[in-house]
Amino acid sequence: MSHFIESSMYELSQLFMLPVLLLVTLLFLYAFHALGGFIVEVRQRRRDDPRAFVLHAALHAEPTLTATELEAIAVRRLEVLRIATRVGPMLGLVATMIPMGPALMALAEGNLQDVSRNLTVAFSAVILALIASAITYCVVSVRRRWLATELAELEKRALAVPARPAAHDDAVAQLATEGVQ
Repeated sequence: MSHFIESSMYELSQLFMLPVLLLVTLLFLYAFHALGGFIVEVRQRRRDDPRAFVLHAALHAEPTLTATELEAIAVRRLEVLRIATRVGPMLGLVATMIPMGPALMALAEGNLQDVSRNLTVAFSAVILALIASAITYCVVSVRRRWLATELAELEKRALAVPARPAAHDDAVAQLATEGVQ
């Protein structure tokens, strides 16, 4: 019974090899896509292009947005990058561990060519996953700072608009009533 469970777990883990390698590849491609978008955004910010200031654009499009809603937009903008940053190392670890089983079995059989092939796949996948995570981590870190700064500027601007104190409104109402009588 124990052997059946062990062999079933081994076979099941081997089924994940192709999907994990595909995900690592997609993550790697996405990281470079994100890096390209980031470089464009850097250039836009240096030129004060309004397209680079997401929260300003959102507030301009819908002036009734609250600070909480603007913060939600900022979080949403970073969400996929943050997931990629965190999932990359996990996928890399899985992509490293799955080929280790066949590599160890090949080593036990003395088949060094299969050992080499499996270890090559394992280490290549983890390297690509870590590079992708490093790229997305850098992009998300800088964008988080940009969005936080932009949000702080918008909040400061909102606080700079002088609101009439309630006492002022009461005084005006009292003068209005006195003037009517």
